Amino acid sequence: MNYCKILLFSLLAVIVLVGGYFLYMAWAFPAVRCEAAKHLDAPQMAGDCYACHAKATPRVAQEWYESKHGVTLVRCQTCHGMPDGKGSLPFTRVPGVEVCARCHSLSIGRMEAKFGKRNDCSTCHPHHQSAMHGGAYQYRLPSAKTDL
Repeated sequence: MNYCKILLFSLLAVIVLVGGYFLYMAWAFPAVRCEAAKHLDAPQMAGDCYACHAKATPRVAQEWYESKHGVTLVRCQTCHGMPDGKGSLPFTRVPGVEVCARCHSLSIGRMEAKFGKRNDCSTCHPHHQSAMHGGAYQYRLPSAKTDL
């Protein structure tokens, strides 16, 4: 009987902890976080996606920082457009081939000749995971990088 009580309370504790975890995750990280983000609450920061995304989406920010685009300081809006929809490029989470072609038309031509026409560059070339210097930037970001 004592064993059954311990097992029952242990199971109940696990259920409460797991349920609490999921409730916390739903509250702290809503699925519409990016859609609900107030990108233009601070207009002076509108061109610096990195400062906020280092906190909101740290993995993506770190991947960009280590990528060829991050090392060469290609700004987010160059590929993704501005969140408010203003500018020559509409905002998109996943840029298409036409966006990549703006800077990489020669490479795209070579890839099409070799592999045929594709609808998506990031299948083979993940935009933020294309490290330029291997593990050279594996450590955390210096604070100076946030002042870009």
